Amino acid sequence: MQIQVAAAKIGKYATSESGDTLEMIERPQGGLSFVLADGQRSGRAAKTISNLVTSKAIALLSEGVRDGAAARATHDYLYTQRGGKVSATLNIVSVDMASKTLVLSRNSHCPAIIQTAPGEQIILNDPAPPIGVHARTKPQIAELPVAYGMVAVVFTDGVQCAGENNGGAIDVPAFVDELYARSIDQPDIARPIADALLAEALHRDDNRPKDDISVLVVAVAHNQSDEIRRLSVSFPVPPILRP
Repeated sequence: MQIQVAAAKIGKYATSESGDTLEMIERPQGGLSFVLADGQRSGRAAKTISNLVTSKAIALLSEGVRDGAAARATHDYLYTQRGGKVSATLNIVSVDMASKTLVLSRNSHCPAIIQTAPGEQIILNDPAPPIGVHARTKPQIAELPVAYGMVAVVFTDGVQCAGENNGGAIDVPAFVDELYARSIDQPDIARPIADALLAEALHRDDNRPKDDISVLVVAVAHNQSDEIRRLSVSFPVPPILRP
């Protein structure tokens, strides 16, 4: 099997900086972890908070701390540093090769979706308050054996609120199920799902997103013919003026 990961993100319209941060770390005993945080509000202040949160969580995971414990400790850190006055959502998605499981740790009002087959989904939507505000905040955690065809989709509230003012919010589980059916037999599974979900959120907001939007997709695909690990990143920058 091969693990495929894709992310797509964009900042709130007319805001200089996205308040969402996504980081990746290799796990000490094998596998990868992805940390997605959405800082309170948007812009530079939110980015500062989400950077603080992801940096702490990544440091703990790199030391071998388990995902749930890392989420709790990151909450305690933010709560202490900011006196319980600043919140952030926090999602940790891990492919743990020691246990051969997919682990999702969630502190967010947005659901996470695990698709296992066409029409078959596990929707993680139990109450999981953001970190940083209430003492003893705990994550919602799900752990499933890694299996071919499994796709996990995590997103920030820019997806969930897209189109609300126009009366056309996305039915995300149904949309993901449709994307899954089109992508599961293709060589690349994760990228089409991430791009299409972000594109749909932008469309619902008339290409002027009302909030920062981030989508993270982790998929288990057929194995490739080599053992090479690959990573590709596309990052837009403003035009550079020549002197």
